[in-house]
Amino acid sequence: MIRCVQPGCNGTLEDDGFCDTCGLAPPAAPPPADPTRAWRPEPPEASVETGPPTSGDVTVSGSTGTASGGTSPVSGYSGSAGTSSSGSARRGMLGAGLVEVPPVPARDPATAIMADARVPENRRFCSRCDAEVGRSRDGRPGRTEGFCKNCGHPFSFTPKLREGELIGGQYEVLGCLAHGGLGWVYLARDHNVSERWVVLKGLLDTGDSDSLAAAAAERAFLAEVEHPNIVKIYNFVRHGGDGYIVMEYVGGRSLKDILLSRRREAGEDAALPLGQVIAYGLEVLSALGYLHGVGLLYCDFKPDNAIQSEEQLKLIDLGGVRRAFDVHSPIFGTPGYQAPEIGSKGPSVTSDLYTVGRTLAVLSFPFRGYTRRHLRSLPPAEEVPLFQRHESYHRLLRRATHPDPACRFQSAAEMAEQLTGVLREVLSAEDGRPRPAPSPLFGPERSAAGTEIECGVRPVLAPLDAQAAAAALPVPLVRGSDPAAAFLTGLRVQDPGDHASALEAAPLKSREVRLALVRVRIELGEYGEAARLLDGLAAADPGDWRVDWYRGVRALAEGRAGDASAVFDDLYDLMPGELAPKLALAFAHELRGDPGAADRFHEVVWRTDHTYVNAAFGLARARIAAADRPAAERVLDSVPRISSHYVAAQLAALAASVRGRSPRDLDAGTLVAAAVRLESLRIDTQRRAAFTAEVLEAALAHGGPGTDARLFGVPMREPALRARLEETYRVLAKLADDPAQRHAMVRRANEIRPRTLF
Repeated sequence: MIRCVQPGCNGTLEDDGFCDTCGLAPPAAPPPADPTRAWRPEPPEASVETGPPTSGDVTVSGSTGTASGGTSPVSGYSGSAGTSSSGSARRGMLGAGLVEVPPVPARDPATAIMADARVPENRRFCSRCDAEVGRSRDGRPGRTEGFCKNCGHPFSFTPKLREGELIGGQYEVLGCLAHGGLGWVYLARDHNVSERWVVLKGLLDTGDSDSLAAAAAERAFLAEVEHPNIVKIYNFVRHGGDGYIVMEYVGGRSLKDILLSRRREAGEDAALPLGQVIAYGLEVLSALGYLHGVGLLYCDFKPDNAIQSEEQLKLIDLGGVRRAFDVHSPIFGTPGYQAPEIGSKGPSVTSDLYTVGRTLAVLSFPFRGYTRRHLRSLPPAEEVPLFQRHESYHRLLRRATHPDPACRFQSAAEMAEQLTGVLREVLSAEDGRPRPAPSPLFGPERSAAGTEIECGVRPVLAPLDAQAAAAALPVPLVRGSDPAAAFLTGLRVQDPGDHASALEAAPLKSREVRLALVRVRIELGEYGEAARLLDGLAAADPGDWRVDWYRGVRALAEGRAGDASAVFDDLYDLMPGELAPKLALAFAHELRGDPGAADRFHEVVWRTDHTYVNAAFGLARARIAAADRPAAERVLDSVPRISSHYVAAQLAALAASVRGRSPRDLDAGTLVAAAVRLESLRIDTQRRAAFTAEVLEAALAHGGPGTDARLFGVPMREPALRARLEETYRVLAKLADDPAQRHAMVRRANEIRPRTLF
């Protein structure tokens, strides 16, 4: 005999590996997460299907797609967890360390017991044909037990267990908690294991073979599921000819209840804060990723089936869980959440992720018509203010709920990666605080385009150069599985020509080597050779999104900004949480002559991550194009001091404040601030003198305000300004390398010197 290792249990393990007392198997470590790979979709237009309203779950027998009934889902059960693991007060991981989610306090489980265990008439449906049953007529209340008039199948909505009844010799029934898709849910106490609270989940009715099969299947494999975000299955017992699943008691409230409470407080159009919704989504994706890793599909996720207890989220109601390759078990789903291909192709990893996308939508905005007019689609962005404020979130939902499974996220880990990126954007948009993080797909930006600031050169900031913009974009990371990954990682060649030679001489012409060679050919302006390489790479693997990335980079470098923006927009759909496609779109729109669109994308990138200095200078150029110089200065001032481009940003801010402005637009405060800014910088003497001359010229054109203010140590009066400016030009003359420039500086010094009588 092998003694059970579960805390507080004195049972022994049976031949099947499960304890004869608590019903648990020995704890096992969860398997590693599946490796992910981004999928390149071909996004068609989403279709809109309308249909009659449907209530509750729908059971699809096998893969035929025929409806066989259902009732309303379990809405959750609340209360403290007693001695179960869910009652721990430990801090959960809700929010991934980025957002605070209000904890849901525990409550006495006895208060969660239904005082009147009845199923409302509007939620009574036949479990075989989904027809309405048990409805009142002619003033008489509906029956809770009987036979369906449509198909003759028996129905029962009466609890089978009574308070005080002992189940399996150890579980004392305390009362009913809820009625759901697979029957009644009871609260009980386990007298054999530390008097812990447990939940007994019964069958819909004894004559429903599908429900019986589903419950039996749960006993076969769900007891092995071990994840902090999934309710634990303890045991499976029979009593009076019926089967019951014994599971962990989870105290708290379902996401549906949390949403309804919010609407009661703030009105029918209220939704949960978007950061909180995304935090829930990340927890759910963690649980689903675990299930998918062990070959299981959840099938029926919705707000009813997740409960927040304290600061932890758990999936409950595992009645719909099935093995990934099971084609015979019944399929449980809910209209409005279930993927459209379930009836014809059955459930899959992508159909599970579809339910997460629909749930995020329902929780985050007033999603009217999600079971009717928008049963298979999302509302247009113009109808949802949230989509207009957070375009990346809208695009994430569009991909997650795409009608074509191949165009959705292909793993829970991939969707979680992108959702985390979207969360960073959302939070930064709400409070203006950047939340940088390394990208799982891209390296950092390679250089800064348009940051060269020269004195006296117009316009205020240097315009964006197409080739420089293409060269500055981040580069997709090398996949570690490539045989040449180590060679590429160790390659440290700066010159593009030398880099191309090194890649041509690589010992192995792997896919990563050829992709690196594409980038170098673009930098060298060899666009035809880059196109030839890309065609070969696309033929070998049409699903590699990096081929499209480099096609967009090539179009950008060639000055075909319209073609580049189309490519990068598709990639934005593919990876809505990544900043690199947004920066590329900003460059493309800027080169197209659309500063408004460029401003929008530059702002998202810079607001989220201050390591993207290209976005700061691009945003400043857009603000100057919109005649908003103070806004441009604020952006440039937000470049961190630790950045290698800090001095360039400060000089650009100085130029934005004084360069090209008419005298009537200047004032003493602006000129003094420009001088103070310049004096605070550690730059070479020649550049300091050149920018000093520019500020003094602006002050002199202004006419000298005649105030007590001082500029570079002299009063802001014309004689003093002229003397200081003459001195500055003579310094520039001494430092000039070119004779012509030296003579020009001397002439200007003579012209500007203070007027005298002699």
